[in-house]
Amino acid sequence: MAGEDPKELLLLCALQNAIRHGGIPQTGAVVGMVLGAHPEFRSRAKEVAALAKEAIADVAALSPEDRVVKLQALAPGMYEALFTKHEHKKVLPELECAEHGVVMRFAPNPSGPLHIGHARAAVLNDAYVKQYGGRYILRIEDTDPKRVDPEAYEMVKEDIAWLGLGITETVTQSDRLALYYDLCGQLIEKGGAYVCTCDNEHFKELKQSKTACPCRDQPVEKNRELWKKMLDHTFKEGEATVRIKTDLHHPDPAMRDFPAFRILDSPPHPKVKAHVYPLMNFSVVADDHLLGVTHVIRGKDHIANTRRQRYIYDHFGWKVPVYRHYGRMGIEGVVLSTSKMRLGINEGIYTGWDDIRLGTLRALARRGISPDAVKNAVLAIGIGDTDISFSWDNLFAENKKIVDPLANRYFFVPDPIIVTITGAPHRTAHAMLHPGDAARGTRTLVFKESVALPNGDITHDTAMVRLKDLFNLKISCDGNTPSFSYAGDSLAEARSAKAHIIQWLPAQDLVRCTLLTPEGEITGACEPLVTKELGKVVQFERVGFARIDAVDMDGVRAYFTHK
Repeated sequence: MAGEDPKELLLLCALQNAIRHGGIPQTGAVVGMVLGAHPEFRSRAKEVAALAKEAIADVAALSPEDRVVKLQALAPGMYEALFTKHEHKKVLPELECAEHGVVMRFAPNPSGPLHIGHARAAVLNDAYVKQYGGRYILRIEDTDPKRVDPEAYEMVKEDIAWLGLGITETVTQSDRLALYYDLCGQLIEKGGAYVCTCDNEHFKELKQSKTACPCRDQPVEKNRELWKKMLDHTFKEGEATVRIKTDLHHPDPAMRDFPAFRILDSPPHPKVKAHVYPLMNFSVVADDHLLGVTHVIRGKDHIANTRRQRYIYDHFGWKVPVYRHYGRMGIEGVVLSTSKMRLGINEGIYTGWDDIRLGTLRALARRGISPDAVKNAVLAIGIGDTDISFSWDNLFAENKKIVDPLANRYFFVPDPIIVTITGAPHRTAHAMLHPGDAARGTRTLVFKESVALPNGDITHDTAMVRLKDLFNLKISCDGNTPSFSYAGDSLAEARSAKAHIIQWLPAQDLVRCTLLTPEGEITGACEPLVTKELGKVVQFERVGFARIDAVDMDGVRAYFTHK
């Protein structure tokens, strides 16, 4: 670009902005791109701003597909660079004491499949293991039978495989009960725990008043005997509890002599026959120590648990891992509660765990979200302790970077109406499979006399439309019945008339297509070639990206991904 004229630079920047982010770029963004890269234009800032508005107007008049074609014509290779160049990725904060590698863990309950909230801990831990080297443990925390869904064991592993996490080993806590029992016996011998047979309500009253219960000072021999009775089924559910000795005067009552083991007989555990189960704070400390976990990254809703767990570390004299607690992440727009999801599935409200109205990872996969997009969106959030709201727009933007260069383009006509066009020559349209990759070739759409048009694009106020890659169409209304006639091939005339560019399909080559969105179904028709895209993400022009989920005698079923 010659230094005297910024017009072409502004047009290129406006095209890049519109293609990358969608929509119409802001004047300030385009001007900033140019002045930042070419400071020699800063003395002409007012002139540049005026020219930027003209460039943006030119880009706004183009369809998304034509913008790509225009960019390719002006700067070959720039489109690919928008989506394939290696961007500067946000670097996670350093971890202390990680110079010689780390051992991290992701520890979900098998109560259901993983959802987008789980992804934060899973991905952040994975990133740090990759950054420093070491081991990454998947620990299935299933010592609360009330929170175990037998099918979830495999679902969790499938979800982790989809995310592509670098898990080096997997342990299941219900397989380790004997280890926990042995450690509990050791802690009782050390005087760090005791068996409490007090009524729960009475114990709560004593705890609130900072008063020791009668069991707290009983001798080790007595605690040893009571612990054996717990394991031998002498006690029934609710009759005995193992408690950790803490500070009875701690300002937080929840810290005072918290429980470590309890008796549970109902519901039965699906994997083991057990009577006594460790509570989370004990089993977590036991496993973090035994497995050599060096760093723990989790939400700040676990800060109180971290404080409880330090008592257990101190009683045993074990080294405490490095903890990082990130802020809460609010997620709106989808259902995340496992109990609500299960209830909705049982009642037929949702079709399954992968219903796209849910926030599960398998629901995201079904609608065409890439696991790399999930990871990139989570890493961009980082491990700050400030509470945030999860941005679906950011996730979709990350996904678009991945799918846009890959997705073939097709026409989808929602709510189609069949119309006959008078005066039009038979014509074969050759539409590009991808405007940024001419090597993929074209789709062939043969026009004879009739076409399918989107019903919503034909109104009494519409005088002309442009059938994309075909010709102009004049619409005349005589009463309530519109008529359609050929109006020439000139794209310039269509733009001058401010005619909308719409998708269409030959009436003789329609394939029924149902597009499922979180808001409901859209019934329409698509090109026959879409049937060859099973399992892939395509872009329905003027509609958005969609994953082709099923192809059968009834046609195509696709899930809407995003714009």
